[in-house]
Amino acid sequence: MQVKALWWKLVILGGVTLLLLMALMRIGWLVDERQQRQRAAEAGVAAAQAGPQVLLGPVLQRSCSEEWENVSGTGKDLTRTAERRDFVLSAVPTELRVDGTLDQEQRERGLFKVNGYGGEVALKARWASLAALTPIAEHKGKLSCEDPRVMLAVSDARGLRAVTLKRGAQTLAVEPGTRHESYAHGFHAALPDQALDQPLSLDIAINLIGMTDFGVVPAASATQVRLRSNWPHPSFGGRFLPMSKRIDENGFEAQWQVTELATTAPRDVLAGFALPGIEREPLDGPTYAPNPAPGREGKSGTVADTLAFSMINPVNPYVMSDRAIKYGLMFIVLTFVSVGLLELLSGRRVHPVQYLLVGLAMTLFFLLLLSLSEHLSFALSYGLAAGAAIALLSFYGSSMLGSARRGLGFGALVAVLYAALFVLLNLEKAALLVGAVLLFAVLAAVMALTRRIDWYAPMGRTADLPQPELAGTR
Repeated sequence: MQVKALWWKLVILGGVTLLLLMALMRIGWLVDERQQRQRAAEAGVAAAQAGPQVLLGPVLQRSCSEEWENVSGTGKDLTRTAERRDFVLSAVPTELRVDGTLDQEQRERGLFKVNGYGGEVALKARWASLAALTPIAEHKGKLSCEDPRVMLAVSDARGLRAVTLKRGAQTLAVEPGTRHESYAHGFHAALPDQALDQPLSLDIAINLIGMTDFGVVPAASATQVRLRSNWPHPSFGGRFLPMSKRIDENGFEAQWQVTELATTAPRDVLAGFALPGIEREPLDGPTYAPNPAPGREGKSGTVADTLAFSMINPVNPYVMSDRAIKYGLMFIVLTFVSVGLLELLSGRRVHPVQYLLVGLAMTLFFLLLLSLSEHLSFALSYGLAAGAAIALLSFYGSSMLGSARRGLGFGALVAVLYAALFVLLNLEKAALLVGAVLLFAVLAAVMALTRRIDWYAPMGRTADLPQPELAGTR
């Protein structure tokens, strides 16, 4: 009868484990829901203020037209038709230097926080030759061109707080829009009396805001970019990593250097390819990926290359909570194993309802962790949630196991499990190794503690091995 009761207890515990697994799944769905709301908050901030920014330019343009007369037929059938061809000439810089300081400006929407930035970006562009702006006639007729102009495009023009553009000591008037068919958002300025047989240098200062991501298209024969920020957790993306970088608790500084030998960006821009988004490694947590605006996909594709960084939060509460829940079932089972061992070693029977209550306490830890981490740092939230669970289980374990000493021992085992889980969450690259070592250590501990148990005896009484009855017949 005792063997039958033991099997029934194991079956009931299996059912309890399934119920707790369902509870963990429901908490996991709640994490997914909060992640979706985080994405909605990011999209809301981007729609209300300014989204991720990619900067392209400056690029010189010159609108020209050619008029000629097309003659066909002879005699009475002779016809003369006026023809016109409109075209735009473009030139990218020979040298482009970008120097910017973009410090964090956090935005909030309800409980959700979105990383933004704001600051100054200075650009120095030089064209060694403007021969590309000299039109070439295709017909015998009249060529006419406007003054050259310079344009600079951004992903979201609402992020342009102020712009200053100088040609030498002369400050040029800046007008909204780029007048470029592929890049709608940005600004342009006319370059009156610009000689095409002389080099040109322009200085541009931009006060810019954006959200999460910032990138520069290296649309020049040689591009140097230097960016600084007080954000200490940058994720460098785009198609080129920084040539040098410094990252500490005060922020980061990074430098890129790219030539036209390594990038197709100058040719892509001259071909009118669309403004790109920022490529970076996908995260488990919510992200906002900028894409070209509808109807602005470019003539033949999208500019391939950017030099970029992202203000990524390395301890995203939803990502960390999701990772923790993935280990939830394993830790509940390990807790049940601990209770079972204490039950065997103490000889005190534990009812399945008590197992259920212990499992519920372990499960609610993950809900506490999620709710606290929306208001506090993840480490503090984890400590508070784990401390509450350990205190409750130690208190309940004292009655369940029949003594305060056993209850404290049970609480110590649970504390070890929570400490191991925290290590797993913070050592993501070594999570598999740490998890495997932990499981091996648990198995070794179970085998060591149960090595003297006579599993044939009722309720698994301990036996001093070797014993005659173990070797004899039954």
